[in-house]
Amino acid sequence: MSVVSLLGVKILNNPAPFDAKYQFEITFECLEPLQKDLEWKLTYVGSATSSEHDQELDSLLVGPIPVGVNKFIFEADSPDLKRIPTSEILGVTVILLSCSYDDREFVRVGYYVNNEYENEEMNDDPPAKPVIEKVRRNVLAEKPRVTRFAIKWDSEDSAPAEFPPDQPEADVVEDDGAAYGAEEAELEAAEIEAETAEGAKEEDEEMGGAEDTAGPATAKAEDEESDAGSEDLEAESSGSEDEEIEEEEAEGEGDEDMEMDEGGETTAQAVGKEASVQGQHQGEVMVH
Repeated sequence: MSVVSLLGVKILNNPAPFDAKYQFEITFECLEPLQKDLEWKLTYVGSATSSEHDQELDSLLVGPIPVGVNKFIFEADSPDLKRIPTSEILGVTVILLSCSYDDREFVRVGYYVNNEYENEEMNDDPPAKPVIEKVRRNVLAEKPRVTRFAIKWDSEDSAPAEFPPDQPEADVVEDDGAAYGAEEAELEAAEIEAETAEGAKEEDEEMGGAEDTAGPATAKAEDEESDAGSEDLEAESSGSEDEEIEEEEAEGEGDEDMEMDEGGETTAQAVGKEASVQGQHQGEVMVH
């Protein structure tokens, strides 16, 4: 727990000319008496690419600190132009307000600062060498970035833990490495089993699809077989019809033969009768 808490920072002169002083109204609370003073600093970031151009604008020691809420005004000079690259004077940069106790920083507040000319013409077409008298700064006070650090104050009890607290009971607990390994093995086995079941399911689906695909072909083959059978039956029936026709023709020929035979017998009988008649006539003649 921090002994000193920053409650608020107010920038009194904003916006302001580039070379004007910075003025901050700082409010903080102290929870217990402090043996040493608080040191406040304001740092100007001269370049976004290198910390070599950072410059401390001012520092202030505040103390002794009474317990309770305290307020004071902190003023700092404008940055030295000689320590800022010419190309970095205009544009957006950062200022850092920090506080330390016994050379240990416990809070830092960062603000964006926009430096630009007062008129739009110079902003659209800035001169090669910046004209500082016409440059104004605007601190974005509505969006500060506050960072707090745990430090040791006057008592040892207030010191933050440098190492995790000892946990003697942790040595008594069994190592969970084997259990973790078993769980991982079970998970892997379950995944493999799921993949195998899924693969078998996909194979069954593929086989089912193949049967469905073969179904129409099988039906077509059966239809062809039935058609072939019907053709054979038709052939057989046509063959039987031919046989019947042949039998009928044969019977017709037999009837004709019988008729011819009957006709033949009649002729023979007629010839026999004629012969007998002639014999009778001859006999009669011979009797005379």
